[in-house]
Amino acid sequence: MEKIKLHDKYFRRFISNETLEKAIDDLADKINADYRGSGKVPVLLCVLNGSILFTAELMKRLKFDVDLMSIKLSSYQGTSSTGKVHTEMGLTGDVTGKEIIVVEDIVDTGRTIEALVNILNARRAAKVKVCTMLLKPEMYHKDLVLDYVAMEIPDDFIVGFGLDYDGLGRNYKDIYVLDNES
Repeated sequence: MEKIKLHDKYFRRFISNETLEKAIDDLADKINADYRGSGKVPVLLCVLNGSILFTAELMKRLKFDVDLMSIKLSSYQGTSSTGKVHTEMGLTGDVTGKEIIVVEDIVDTGRTIEALVNILNARRAAKVKVCTMLLKPEMYHKDLVLDYVAMEIPDDFIVGFGLDYDGLGRNYKDIYVLDNES
């Protein structure tokens, strides 16, 4: 579909599923190069709900053993960030002494990812790496290193492939951008 309507807003197709899949293939190759044969079993930490699809697609491509945990954080209301990060569901396992790869759908200001890394460090994770499907580089001004980035995008509001607008749009296989012309 070229355009979709969610609640009161229209969105137009922005990134095709084929482009996303290729970016995830390339990202998985980098992670595989870092971990395959290392004997390490890192924890993939799926940041709910947005990164469910990304985490699943990434996991299918990894060629080494991983553990899986989840956490649910929120900072958005409607189409904008509230500026505050809330924990809606805590970690689903113990991260003490474990190497963690945080799997996030999108990083913009970096507040959420920074808060999450602080949570993991407070819980004594041995090492924390950050993996994101999408990065808005013009918005990201944190010192925290993003270890794995699949794609960079402009600062536009998007939905699809796990990303939502007030709960809708996660199920679309492509990514759509807010269409201010509709």
